[in-house]
Amino acid sequence: MGESRPFWIGGSLAAIFVAAASPATAQSANTGLLGDMGGLRTVLGNEGITLSLTDSENLLANLTGGVKQGATMQGVTTGTLEVDTGKAFGLQGGTFHISALQIHGQPLSAAYLDDLQAANGNEAEDTTRLWELWYDQSFDYARADVKIGQQSIDNEFIVSKYSGLFVNTMAGWPLIPSDDLYGGGPAYPLASLGARLQFKPTDNETILAGVFDDNPGGGAFSDDAQALNSNGAKFNLNTGALFIAEFQYSVNEPAVGDMVQTSQPPSTGLPGTYKIGFWYDTGFFPDQRFGTDGLSLANPNSNGNPQMHKGNYSIYGVIDQTVWQSAADSSRNLNLFIRIMGAPGNQNLIDCSVNGGVMLSAPLPGRDNDLVGMDFGLGKVSGRAADLDRDEDITARGSEELIELTYQAQVTPWLTLQPDMQYVVNPGAGILDPNNPIHNLRNEFVAGVRASIIF
Repeated sequence: MGESRPFWIGGSLAAIFVAAASPATAQSANTGLLGDMGGLRTVLGNEGITLSLTDSENLLANLTGGVKQGATMQGVTTGTLEVDTGKAFGLQGGTFHISALQIHGQPLSAAYLDDLQAANGNEAEDTTRLWELWYDQSFDYARADVKIGQQSIDNEFIVSKYSGLFVNTMAGWPLIPSDDLYGGGPAYPLASLGARLQFKPTDNETILAGVFDDNPGGGAFSDDAQALNSNGAKFNLNTGALFIAEFQYSVNEPAVGDMVQTSQPPSTGLPGTYKIGFWYDTGFFPDQRFGTDGLSLANPNSNGNPQMHKGNYSIYGVIDQTVWQSAADSSRNLNLFIRIMGAPGNQNLIDCSVNGGVMLSAPLPGRDNDLVGMDFGLGKVSGRAADLDRDEDITARGSEELIELTYQAQVTPWLTLQPDMQYVVNPGAGILDPNNPIHNLRNEFVAGVRASIIF
């Protein structure tokens, strides 16, 4: 696929959109491709054991701008085993979880884009690795639970339930922790040992708090954490600690017994969730401009060793809000999300990131399980890093902006196809084009499709 410009992608996307617009014969809740596996899933389920296997394949092409044009394909297969210890052993309220990843193919962003906001949330280095390994125990009639073990915190913290539709990485794990923590922090495809407490003081309030090892790779800040922990079995406890806490407040959420859809929207109002949180890392982080000798790192006389700052932190807020629901069909609704994060500039490349967007469910007649959405993302390079650019007598980096349009079509109960388009303004926040160093990278247009299978 490498260097050839894949013009055929436009036609493929159009065909998928046409297929998505056709009414499905029977759209229903997802069931796996393998069904009950000859009764095996039922037998295991009766013993409290759940096996799941999913696969996501992403064909994406950079059609213009960036480092070079071309297409790549990358995917991830995720296997999960969960045990309800109440059913299995009589230990009520407990869940044992283990998951693994098989990552394959070539990522697009590093070789073709060199942007801040990676084009594909599945991008990672080829490997087969342990992902999560934890035990969760609930207390007080499930009002509280404690999870201990190897955890990927992007499954619970800083999460927007509506942003998960989008393909771009930053709709999932945001830009600030991705760039400002060791190896991007304990988030896909990495995880760290730690403990997490969840407590629900009221039906509308949730408190999440946890402490984790801050460095899944165990190396220096600039080291490749994925390469240092290629199989996921390196349980590092020798560096710093990452503390994270989040308060969530929900409005107009239906009770568990009221989740059955009706033809009318809820009379109590439209649901929404509001989150505020922070993280603090006790590790050491390199200054973005100055060395230990007090000179700019761009100075030819500098020793090249950056000053190290003890500790790092960020604060953030997340809003998920339904703003419209059809009076005739409650499956059709319009949802907004926004997530804002900030961090200090001295020791961080990114000091502000924002992403948000809109998602419409059941956008077409007969397509109750389809989704369409548009989102945007912004990442701002810190003033300290921009000052280093000026010291080097190059144009100072500023911000990178992204807009994404996507449509997720449920083709069968076990298969979704998702055409996706992304446009990146000022890639890398204004870095030089390696092929033409007197100019910055040109704006990028990325298009492709994601296929997701539930087995």
